[in-house]
Amino acid sequence: MRTYQKIFGTDGVRGTANIEPVTAETALKLGRAAAHVFKNLESQSRGRGKHRIVIGKDTRLSGYMLENAISSGILSMGVDVFFVGPLPTPGVAYVTRSLRADAGIVITASHNPYTDNGIKFFRADGYKLDDKIEAEIERLVFSGEVENIRPSAEHIGRAVRIDDALGRYIEHAKASFPHGLTLEGVKIVLDCGHGAAYKASPCVLRELGAEVIVYGNQPDGKNINENCGSMHPETMCRKVGEHGAHLGIAHDGDADRVLLCDETGTLIDGDDIMAIAALEMLAENSLAGKTLVSTVMSNAGLEAAINKAGGKMLRTAVGDKNVIDEMLRHDFNFGGEQSGHLIFRDHASTGDGLVAALQILRIMKARGTPLSQLAKCWTRFPQLVTNVKVREKKPFTQLDGVNQLVAEAEKELSAQGGRLLLRYSGTEPKARLLVEGRDAAMLKAWSEKICGAIQKQIGE
Repeated sequence: MRTYQKIFGTDGVRGTANIEPVTAETALKLGRAAAHVFKNLESQSRGRGKHRIVIGKDTRLSGYMLENAISSGILSMGVDVFFVGPLPTPGVAYVTRSLRADAGIVITASHNPYTDNGIKFFRADGYKLDDKIEAEIERLVFSGEVENIRPSAEHIGRAVRIDDALGRYIEHAKASFPHGLTLEGVKIVLDCGHGAAYKASPCVLRELGAEVIVYGNQPDGKNINENCGSMHPETMCRKVGEHGAHLGIAHDGDADRVLLCDETGTLIDGDDIMAIAALEMLAENSLAGKTLVSTVMSNAGLEAAINKAGGKMLRTAVGDKNVIDEMLRHDFNFGGEQSGHLIFRDHASTGDGLVAALQILRIMKARGTPLSQLAKCWTRFPQLVTNVKVREKKPFTQLDGVNQLVAEAEKELSAQGGRLLLRYSGTEPKARLLVEGRDAAMLKAWSEKICGAIQKQIGE
């Protein structure tokens, strides 16, 4: 059986713009392959006439090149294209559903610098592709199987620009905030990271009544994520103090994640947001299965707080796609990552930084409580992460005594609600040990024992 090159990572195709696989040539092939796959998933288009695919993008310079290339590939296969322009990734997912398109594509490299770019795909229902569909698109890109499929001139696809895509997403985001509440009297510092949310987020917050001081809303194609947004939240935190704001909101380049800042200038990360929202949802009896879905990177204190409130937390591997897949598998409605990807499935099919911020604002307004007080609903456990440079990535089971030390440490840590995670880095010659618990001295002792055993046997 022939194997093909893998270009899909944990979140679509991504890399340095104009270097494989993020080139115009490969984008065109991806467009042709994706059009073929989506045409054949359903013989009848979701709308009338030809099958159609929505294409959106963030604000980076290379977006123009990739947008034209991938759309050319799609059109050449007899599928129509709907251009929606710069729009947050969750906005593209929503508009895909709203327009009854057969798929959606976002050209973005999310939180990466402008020199990178990428291509994300959504199904007709606004959820990310499963591995089987990605693998089929990859196979078609490299096999050349679709090269000879050339619809006649009259069957070539048509491209149209959807002028009201931004308005559709704005109304959708506003609908996630209760009709009986407004944001009047709330002063917000908003940092859009010169990314895709530079129009949508200020508009939504102002239309809900907030006073909004906006930064990072002047994209020039090269300044996306540069010393701003959720990649550099210290800017937001400083501005909250300067303006005497009630909170700060910071997006990444495609606005599928968010970090907040309370009125004291303290950063509120994804774990904080999950704690506040999940505990509120448990109290309201609106958390499906009484379960929060998060990743192995979330702090053990979050799990302890959820358990204490009568809920439970289910952990997945790192990546919002893994979180969403687990939510869909069990029909859970809330999950996320420490990094700020928050998925409120009652309102969105993917991580949505704006919708997530609105859910915290809802709780603040309904309770009349400042964000700093809401964030005290849980206690972050001490965490120690240690990296050991290694000369080879030998299975830990083959290292003398390491597994026994890990088992002993896990037993002691779990007794106090803590945990341990030992793994090799996927990109560097390093073993990584994460230990969490209530006793910092205990963490240090176990870290030294386990890392010492690894260092002695395979350390550089």
